[in-house]
Amino acid sequence: MTTLVFASNNAHKLEEIRSILGSKFVIKSLKDIGCDADIPETADTFRGNALQKAKYVKEHYGYDCFADDSGLQVECIDNLPGVFSARFAAKYAAEFGIDADTLGDSKDLRNMECLLRRLNSIGAFDGGRTPKACFRTSVALIYNGEEHFFDGTVEGHIVADKRGNGGFGYDPVFVPEGYDKTFAELGNEVKNSISHRARAVAQLADFLCKE
Repeated sequence: MTTLVFASNNAHKLEEIRSILGSKFVIKSLKDIGCDADIPETADTFRGNALQKAKYVKEHYGYDCFADDSGLQVECIDNLPGVFSARFAAKYAAEFGIDADTLGDSKDLRNMECLLRRLNSIGAFDGGRTPKACFRTSVALIYNGEEHFFDGTVEGHIVADKRGNGGFGYDPVFVPEGYDKTFAELGNEVKNSISHRARAVAQLADFLCKE
């Protein structure tokens, strides 16, 4: 059985990855290998950030490793939050004239509220419109001394009100194309079969099986 490090301690991501890859792979987290470093993510692309994390683990711990960087891109606001998806409120709230202290207690909630307020401020939902958006994932794998990349995208739109209790991040406001429910309403089984991360990780799994 192949053992790989997934350069994350995000419990939601680990659960998704392990579910998608199944029992053919042993996936270790950063915590499992004793890594508690705040690995830099300073690139301006998803691929760049993913590779930065995978390289850090390989160079400091010696494990073959894969890492992902994912984000939401909303067309009408110049594809933001993009690579800043996980820290959108922290980076942009003040620029948008939003008091970050009013956005909520959790990071996910603050990011979603920041996004919805920004979209409302430019009239993106006027007339019942639903702004076009997509989720993107890039996975960088360092395996047997070589670098490989796998990308996944799911198109959809943003809704004006949070819906559903599942998922994480922006899932309660993102409706994937072909569905009328948000990722947070669809449940993990459906989400893991159609998500951006699922599509990228499926390519990763196919590659590893062939290897």
